[in-house]
Amino acid sequence: ASKHEKGHMPKMNNGMVIKRNANQRYATNGITGLIVRECARLAGLPAVQEFVVRNDCGCGSTIGPIISTATGIRAIDMGCPQLSMHSIRETMGVADLSHGLALFRSFYKNFSDVNKSISN
Repeated sequence: ASKHEKGHMPKMNNGMVIKRNANQRYATNGITGLIVRECARLAGLPAVQEFVVRNDCGCGSTIGPIISTATGIRAIDMGCPQLSMHSIRETMGVADLSHGLALFRSFYKNFSDVNKSISN
């Protein structure tokens, strides 16, 4: 709980979470964040939450930035809010499972139109 910036604490059962880091250790960028937020809006889902690691705390990196750079494929670090990530007792809100499923459905349904709208 002490790793996030104030005002960026994810809440369970309140929608999906995008991870961001000022040092670009996650794959999320402005475009991929916009695409996901717009797909959530089009599906009538709760606004996507933002998780921002404090600047004075180290954070792990993901393979997303490496893959995105090597392939040119856009990527995002996103998931369900949870307690105790990587522990033996990870816990998440049941509503977020439905939010995640609906967001992925909206992404596959709306990606082409959303992508065209930001490319113009």
